[in-house]
Amino acid sequence: MSMRCWRSPRNSAVRDDRRSMNSPAPARAEAPDPVETRSALPLASMLLIGFNQEATIAEAIAGALAQTYQPLEIVISDDASTDGTFAAMQRAVAGYAGPHTVRLNRNPVNLGIGAHLSRLVELSRGEMLFVTAGDDVSLPARCERVMRSWQEHGRRPDLIATALTDIDAQGVDHGAIVPSDLADYRSAADWLARPPFVVGAAQAWTRRLFDRFGPLRPGVVGEDLILVLRAIGSGGAITLAEPLVRYRRGGVSRRVRNLHAADVVARLRKSSRGALAELPQLLADTAVMGQLAAVEPTLRRRLARAQFVHDVFAADTAGAKLRVLWRAHDVALATRLRIGVYAVCPGLYAPFFFVKRLVRR
Repeated sequence: MSMRCWRSPRNSAVRDDRRSMNSPAPARAEAPDPVETRSALPLASMLLIGFNQEATIAEAIAGALAQTYQPLEIVISDDASTDGTFAAMQRAVAGYAGPHTVRLNRNPVNLGIGAHLSRLVELSRGEMLFVTAGDDVSLPARCERVMRSWQEHGRRPDLIATALTDIDAQGVDHGAIVPSDLADYRSAADWLARPPFVVGAAQAWTRRLFDRFGPLRPGVVGEDLILVLRAIGSGGAITLAEPLVRYRRGGVSRRVRNLHAADVVARLRKSSRGALAELPQLLADTAVMGQLAAVEPTLRRRLARAQFVHDVFAADTAGAKLRVLWRAHDVALATRLRIGVYAVCPGLYAPFFFVKRLVRR
């Protein structure tokens, strides 16, 4: 992993750190930035993650560099892209002489969303952590608006979400996307009974959430819902109705059309992989919150289903798949039969998908 730091001329000189991904983070003995010592405002960090987003990463970085809030550090990180994303990152920050501290990181291996963000939390120092994706654009006032709201609420909320502007691949606006009003959620039971609509690309979290609950587990992809749950069980969460992020549709989180049985199988397997990482995380987090009893039965049922999906598709023979099907007593029979057909004889669904493709035409 490489780690470089750019600062404006009035700050310290360029630093170049190189260490392995598994090495412990160095002691933070460096002198504080002059901009921090001059200001009573809390330090914020923008965590900009990129993966195979060569075409859009420069615009995302430009949005981060244009932030009006100070003091701000910007951590830009490539998750082992196979295209020219990292080179585009280097070009986008070359010669930067603005007021913000800019750190550039490249992971030697792909970590995935949850582990990647957790790594950037380790590499950053801000009290409030802003998530931004390599195919989205933060408006210049994003950090300033959120930090002002946080201070107006006594720095109590542990998560602040904002609305977004939906844009297409060409950057054309298609209206606002407004997440759920997170102030309405008071407990883990609320979160489970009516899961909030959230978009991680427009969230900011406090460092306190990671200090209390620890890093996200490897394999976590739904980090936005997990961090909302953590916040609900801590200092609370709020939503700002102002769109502060231009959110590009069709990115890495785009939905896939299920027009063949193989599409459904791929989706089921991907979903089960995420659930097998995220559900134990949720169980552990609600235990820390002291609210496990209210959600454990439902989360355990979901975990059993995810384990069943994983096991039935991982079995290498029809007989082995049928044995998994028979033994999964914690999973509803209808669910076992439906998924079992996909695992043992997906061709039975062929007429259904044939009709579906005709309708799509």
